[in-house]
Amino acid sequence: MASSLTKDSARPGTPGSGSGKTFFGHPRGLATLFMTEMWERFSYYGMKALLPLYLVAPGGLHMNAATATAIYSVYLSLVYLLALPGGWFADRVLGPRRTVAVAGAVIMLGHLTLALPSSGTFFAGLGLVAIGSGLLKANISTMVGHLYEGPDDPRRDGGFTVFYIGINLGAFAAPLVIGTVGENVDWHLGFALAALGMALGLAQFLLGSRHLDARSNVVPTPMTDAEKTATLRKAGLWAAVAAVFYAVVGFSGHYTLNWLLVPITVAGLLIPVMVIARIKRDRDLDRAEQSKMSAYIWFFVAAAVFWMIYDQGGSTVSLFADSSADNTIFGWEFPVSWYQSVNPVMIMALAPVFAWAWLALARRGKEPSTAVKFAMGLVMIGASFFLFLAPLAIADGGHKAAAMWLVGIYFVQTVGELTLSPVGLSVTTKMAPAKYASQMMGVWFLAVTAGDATTGLLSIAGVDLNKTGIVAFQALLAVLAGGAVWMYRKKVRELMGDVH
Repeated sequence: MASSLTKDSARPGTPGSGSGKTFFGHPRGLATLFMTEMWERFSYYGMKALLPLYLVAPGGLHMNAATATAIYSVYLSLVYLLALPGGWFADRVLGPRRTVAVAGAVIMLGHLTLALPSSGTFFAGLGLVAIGSGLLKANISTMVGHLYEGPDDPRRDGGFTVFYIGINLGAFAAPLVIGTVGENVDWHLGFALAALGMALGLAQFLLGSRHLDARSNVVPTPMTDAEKTATLRKAGLWAAVAAVFYAVVGFSGHYTLNWLLVPITVAGLLIPVMVIARIKRDRDLDRAEQSKMSAYIWFFVAAAVFWMIYDQGGSTVSLFADSSADNTIFGWEFPVSWYQSVNPVMIMALAPVFAWAWLALARRGKEPSTAVKFAMGLVMIGASFFLFLAPLAIADGGHKAAAMWLVGIYFVQTVGELTLSPVGLSVTTKMAPAKYASQMMGVWFLAVTAGDATTGLLSIAGVDLNKTGIVAFQALLAVLAGGAVWMYRKKVRELMGDVH
């Protein structure tokens, strides 16, 4: 996206006023964050599009579909799980700006490790990308907020909209470039291109960081020396325990991949429950805040069900496309990874339509409530898997399913995403107890963790997620969950108190 820089009379000292230029009428620092996030998403979504295909490919790791889905799901679960400590690290240790710089370097190193032609280093590369993504995800959006003069700045929502476009531009281009090279030329060259994308994003960030607000360089609640020592001691102890445990398992000849996947999957299920329970039991919360948290649990569980199905678009549906779909348009065959570009291009096309529709309904007093929007999102994600039953039946009959069936699945999922995801982000900030205001966005990401961990656990257990019965069960589960949210919408609305 070409940058539009115009002269502006920004006052020195105002948020984001590193120079007299603006970016589409927004602080110049938004251009830095826009480009950084665009390239980071380019690297992330490109690698993600290749990942399940590489895991099952004869020229890759040649795993079965269940193991590939488990690894993919556990990886996604870990990325969102690490967003919570990523925010803590910036708040207590480095501050958002330096944390994002470190994150970019770690992500780039992870992709370079994936590019090495060795299966032994592959999981180390995945781990590095997950750690870096967790550090970056929690903090770059915070820096966008720093560019504006508080929540009432009229440019704030528009700034986040521009930033969101950067995310989807990177996500759209990545499979077309990285996916094509990875599938048609060399898998490891594709991962190397992801490293190049992150390198460009990191360079953009370092060169343009002078335009960011000074608050992005501040450590909000720095740790004392005693806290640093205690934290390092605990981290070292747990690292030593893990190293000894896996050394014993490995040298005794009992190690399998499940020794790595199962603990992460269980943590992905237990940690979200523990975090929500800890907040709910906090006696510092007043009656109104406790009530809002009770309502939020409804949204959290609904979101976990949604993401459990939605993120299978990159694993279950993608692996089906690889083995059982006719991936051609007018006789021209395209790489399977290109399906992952369908969602971001539809997001960019439909997001303005949804924003207009909600405003138009609001003016007439007919805008659906948050609970109804969540119910709609769940029904849509369920409908996408009911639609999936058609290509599965075609494949069971010994034929290749047409590509448009899969495009239709991604379209329905995108509509569901636009109904639930932006609303979930908004309601999370509105319903957050004052004590946990800075942590609740990380709590929202834990819903993704829980959903992906559930998928991972099913795959580890040997469940074939491409079977008709399993797909139909998940579709029915989502629709029933949507029906439950709709039936209890008035109760949830009462629990939400003054939040609309």
